Amino acid sequence: MNTRQQQLDAFNRLLDIMDNLRDKCPWDKKQTLQSLRHLTIEETYELGDAILDNDLQEIKKELGDILLHIVFYAKIGSETGDFDIADVANEICDKLIHRHPHIYGDVVVEDEEQVKQNWEKLKLKEGKKSVLEGVPKSLPALVKASRIQDKAKGVGFDWEEPEQVWEKVQEELQEFKDEVENGDAEKIESEFGDVLFSMINYARFLNINPEDALERTNKKFIKRFTYLESKAGEMGRSLADMTLAEMDVFWNEAKKL
Repeated sequence: MNTRQQQLDAFNRLLDIMDNLRDKCPWDKKQTLQSLRHLTIEETYELGDAILDNDLQEIKKELGDILLHIVFYAKIGSETGDFDIADVANEICDKLIHRHPHIYGDVVVEDEEQVKQNWEKLKLKEGKKSVLEGVPKSLPALVKASRIQDKAKGVGFDWEEPEQVWEKVQEELQEFKDEVENGDAEKIESEFGDVLFSMINYARFLNINPEDALERTNKKFIKRFTYLESKAGEMGRSLADMTLAEMDVFWNEAKKL
């Protein structure tokens, strides 16, 4: 692997390239914090895909894309005189030192749960009115639910045993079933949301990341459905012309692959 000096040289090279592009490239000169935002989100999801696929070369490439965006934002900040890349790095360094008193201070912790609890308590001392303030409003709902529950757990608001959470899941499923039978669309939607929220909570107790689990299922479905389409194509038929029983034959083949 590279030495620390080589790592610093590589980062300095990126900073120099960013300066050059911002000065000479018409596209790069035009970008703003707002125009880059959706691209940064896209790059983050691409990194997430690479991580799920465990594609280390692709992870390396996507990390580079995200690093470029960080440098880009910092460059724009330096042009307005608000912050530069050193300010960004020092800000996170100071935060990490402050929130790890068990490493940089005299606080003693026994496990990672105490670390997380201390982290949330320190955030409240820094002026946050709620432990939930740190959950971005624009997060996808499934990810947001997971983060909300995780942060609530950080201050001790949580179930004690997985069995209690499973009982809650069953309770919410029954309430959902009841509302489906009653036919009230608004209440059905509300109870369905409760079912999802409780399932995400149960997943946390089983050390399952619900977002990753659902995305792996999405990928699995896509792979099997694509196989189904290809087999139908080999027969010169379209899925719309096939019976469900005929499609099930190829679907079961796909499951065995």
